[in-house]
Amino acid sequence: MADYRQSNLNRAYHGPAIPPSRTRFPCITKFLKCIFSTIITIAIFHLLLLLIFNPKEIKPYVQTATLSTFNLSTTTTTNSTNFLTYNLTMDLTIRNPNKRISLYYDYIETQALYDDSRIGFKILDPFYQGKKNTAVLHPQFSNRTAVLNDSVVSTYKRDKGEGFFYVNVKVYTRIRLKVWGFNISGFKPEFECSLKLPAPTSSGSAVSTFDRTTCDVHYFYVD
Repeated sequence: MADYRQSNLNRAYHGPAIPPSRTRFPCITKFLKCIFSTIITIAIFHLLLLLIFNPKEIKPYVQTATLSTFNLSTTTTTNSTNFLTYNLTMDLTIRNPNKRISLYYDYIETQALYDDSRIGFKILDPFYQGKKNTAVLHPQFSNRTAVLNDSVVSTYKRDKGEGFFYVNVKVYTRIRLKVWGFNISGFKPEFECSLKLPAPTSSGSAVSTFDRTTCDVHYFYVD
């Protein structure tokens, strides 16, 4: 009896087959693979655009700008408030230097800021810009607005003494690229133009002339 048990212990034992390992979260794995594939596809697509069409940056600049009115006044009520009366006209030139890409400007919003306070707001009409084309826009800011920033008074006095007012004009756009008859949307370039404007005289004219100013461009892509 003892020999029989010993012989069984010396034999090789084959248990049940081990099932193949499986991913614990198959849905998550597929989702991550899908995201990775999408990123790779977008990267390859943009690389092909760079290689085939050689896109060049939009070149915006302010050719002329006139500040015919720029006055700061303060109310004499109990809670004094500063009011800025202004009239700013400008020619914003946008150059599309691309040979194979034309542009649709679907949305154009312009803002004027003085001492980091927004004083003007204007939405311009959408337009189409062809290849190797230059477009000229004419935003105008004219109003009397309350200024809540306390530093505006000191900034205004300093600038008036120097004979120049510094106004930032920001342009927010949403554009589509037209390539080989296909429209590629989702691009939102922003322009920032820092203007050094001669102070107007009592007659509404400026003592000195305005120097052409190149605007900075920031590119954003949103699906």
